[in-house]
Order: sequence, then C-alpha cells, then structure tokens
Amino acid sequence: MSLADLDKLPDPVDLVVVGGGVNGAGIARDAAGRGLSVVMCEKDDLAQGTSSRSGKLIHGGLRYLEYYEFRLVREALIEREVVLNAAPHIVWPMRFVLPHSPDQRPRWLIRLGLFLYDHLGGRAKLPPTRSLDLRKDPEGEPVVDEFSRGFEYSDCWVDDARLVLLNALDAKERGAVILTRTPATSARRDGKLWQVEFTDSVTGETRSVRARAIINAAGPWIEKVLGQVAGVNSARKVRLVKGSHLIIRKWWKGPQAYLLQNDDKRVIFVNPYEGDLTLIGTTDIPVEGRPEDVRVEERERSYLLRVLNRYFRHKLTEDDIVAEFSGVRPLYDDDSAKNASAVTRDYVFDVDPPQPSEEHAAMLSIFGGKITTYRKLAEHALDKLQPYLGTRFGTWTARAPLPGGDMPDADFDRWLERFSAERPWLPTDLARHYARLYGTRAVRLLEGATGKADLGRHFGGNLYEREVDYLVAHEWARSADDILTRRTKHYLHLTEDESRAFRAWFESRPGALADEREAA
Repeated sequence: MSLADLDKLPDPVDLVVVGGGVNGAGIARDAAGRGLSVVMCEKDDLAQGTSSRSGKLIHGGLRYLEYYEFRLVREALIEREVVLNAAPHIVWPMRFVLPHSPDQRPRWLIRLGLFLYDHLGGRAKLPPTRSLDLRKDPEGEPVVDEFSRGFEYSDCWVDDARLVLLNALDAKERGAVILTRTPATSARRDGKLWQVEFTDSVTGETRSVRARAIINAAGPWIEKVLGQVAGVNSARKVRLVKGSHLIIRKWWKGPQAYLLQNDDKRVIFVNPYEGDLTLIGTTDIPVEGRPEDVRVEERERSYLLRVLNRYFRHKLTEDDIVAEFSGVRPLYDDDSAKNASAVTRDYVFDVDPPQPSEEHAAMLSIFGGKITTYRKLAEHALDKLQPYLGTRFGTWTARAPLPGGDMPDADFDRWLERFSAERPWLPTDLARHYARLYGTRAVRLLEGATGKADLGRHFGGNLYEREVDYLVAHEWARSADDILTRRTKHYLHLTEDESRAFRAWFESRPGALADEREAA
C-alpha cells in the first residue's frame, strides 16, 4: 500500500497505530474489525525488529511463576490455545523435555510449577505434563547420565514474523491502510484531533492525516516516538534487554524440544527448527545504544554453548553455528528488578491525557508485552481508548481465524493431506512448505498451476519464482531479506551462491529495494 491509499479513509480517521510489530499489527486488525478507520505505519519492514527475533514460542512462561506473575501466566496459557486455533498453519504444539537439575530447583518445586502450568489456563487441546526416566525413555538419549530424571510438558511453536504478517493482512482486508517503510515523522495536537505526518522513506513523499487517537506501539523505539510528540508526557520507562539465539544442526532424534536450567537460575530453550536445525536461546543482556545495532556477542555464544555442553552428550563449538540473530525486548521498567531476567514480561498502558478531554486528543503508549499475549493486549488497548473515541464496540478476535487458518477443526494435518492429494505433482516437502506458511491461501498461491514448470524459476531449496511474485503482490515484500528472512526462512536452506544469485535477480526487478544490511 502507498500514501495514496490514505485518500480511501474518512477525515478524520479514528486511529493511527505507530509500529508494525506484533502489537501494532494485532491492534490494527482488531480495530479494523470493529469498524474503526485505521492507519498503521512502520518505519521499516513489518516485523523487522523484535517481532521476527523472538524465541518463536507461544507459551505461558513457566519460569514467570517463580516471580509470582500468575495473572500474566494465566492469560498467556489461555491465549496459547486461542492463537493455536486461529492459525494452525503457523502455530503448532511442541513437547518440551526439562531434565531435572537439583542444584537449581528442587523436584517438588518443578512439580508444583508444572501442575499450575497444566491447570491455570484451562488447557483443552494440549497434552498434560508427565515424568520421565531419562535413562530409559527415548527423550533422554541425548542427555548426559548426570541427569536421570525429567519432565515433559506442552507449549506451542510459532512463526513469529508470519504472525505479524497475517495480522497486518487481515487488518488490510478489513479496511486498514498499512504503510511499510513509512515512519510517522511528526504528530501534533490540534484540539481534540491529531495532525500526523507520514514520509515514505523510499520516495520521500509526505502526506498527513487527521486522527482521533494514536497508539504508540513502537516497541524498543517507544520513547523515541514520545520524544518527537510535543506535549505528551509519560513517567513510564522501558528497559531494553537483548536476547540472542544460535542456530545449529539438530543432533538428536525425535520432535521434542528441551528446556535447560542454568546455574544462574535462567532457562535455555533448545527447539527443533526448520526441519534439520535447532534454535537455541536466549540471553538477557541490557542494551545501550541503538536497538537496531545489536549483534550477538562472543560472551553470549560462549554462555549458550556452555549450557548445551553441560546437558548433552554431543559437544558443540562455535564451528557448529549455522546462523545467529539478536533482538531487543522492550520490557516495562518499574525499577523493582536489578536482574534483567527478573523484569516483568507483562504489559502496561499509558494514556495521555489521563482522562478524556475536548481539548486534547489521546495517545496510548504500550510498555512491555510478549508475543503470546499480543491479541489480548490489543483488546485491552482498545478498551482503554473507548472513552476517548466516544463509541462502544465489542470484541471479536477470540474465535476468528487469521488468514490461511480457516481449516476445519483447526486440523492442519488433515487439511495438508487433502491439499497434497489434490496436487500429486507437488513434492511432499514443497507442499508442506506452502501449507505451513500460507495455510488455506496456498490454494491462491498455486492457482492455475498443474506442474512444477508453472512455479517459474527455481532458486534453490523450496524457493520458486511463483512464491516470490505472491509475496510481492500480497505481503508487502520489497527487498530480498523481506522474502528470505522474514516472510520465509529460505535463507537457511540456500547455499551462499544460491542466495547471492537470488539477491541479484530480485534487486533487478522493477521497484525492488536493496537490503541495507543482512538480516539475521
């Protein structure tokens, strides 16, 4: 979409959402579905910041129970199955094996935590916790003999960047204008309305709209946005914490993930990823400087590898690292936690002015939050704004599938079986790739195709020209990294030569943008 699409909206619009991460996209979708006129702007690509650099889990947050975050854990556990039902193509159950380390936590405490985890959120679809004998059960095969007992519990995996894309896509289809690579360059109050200016960072074109309210969902850049808006004050702060992840070839059999207790009381996730890979993380390091400049540090690699080598028979070194990435989590800072790991993952809203006013338009800023609770956060944010907008509107997203998620009974495997049977010419791994990323909309992507020749140029792995055309036409993809690292994970499955050739081919297309730097 372009700035010209603003002409399709009424004057004034109801809501401008600043930030194209999971919170911003979730709010834009929810608001558009309630009949509000919405503009969402993002200074870069959708999900380019925190929301594509997470641990890729929809989970309750087992370790948050230690900090008595019962409200947050309960909400997250409930949302876990809501999101699973809404998008079964990009969210699926995963079993986590927790080897018991008595040096970190007593066994009774683990049992209590897992009992609460099983029951706080009204678990319906996911199987319950069970105890393991790691010397006999197959899940213990890769684990060193020191750890003989363990537990297995359920959470969910998510393709985080696609979760953002699907929310933005649904928002667009419900009437919202989605502007990528278009920051809000100024916002000023004009009585009970905002005057908001947008600048397309590619063309330099500038347009403005009047809006009844603004939601600041800029994540790590929330304070920067606040600082650019005259007359808006907030006593709340964010604490920026870096989380780094390593990607390594998978070395164990079975679909299970592992949760490892470290001697500093933190936990490390070791999750199957992209078929034959493993995603390992995360770290918690305070961030100084610009969030966009963070990188994985040597001390973080050493930290994660040390935890892995404590638990697993197969010993790993830095030579085993296939790829890595680092993201910045904007946590709400109430000054109560000295340790970054203890900072709450809950979210807090700040509304200026504190009460509805005929003289001052409203801005709501979001501090904190986690990907699992993004949908509920959106509901709560719009509830907060109801008195300012002067309208009443009901909630609707709890039972509404995301684009591609409209599968009978949210049963991905059964839908994939039918999808593949109807296209016998499509290789099994390619059929699964399309189904996983696009769900029922894979039918649109392949419309008219009767053989592999109809997929166009093959760039390596499962990347074909038809998918590229679809992403450009329907999902705001404008650069090679938009495609390779966010909308898909093809970058992990292409050789260096294949990746280089694809980038050169893509950047030769009309309207394509060159990547400023390699995204992780």
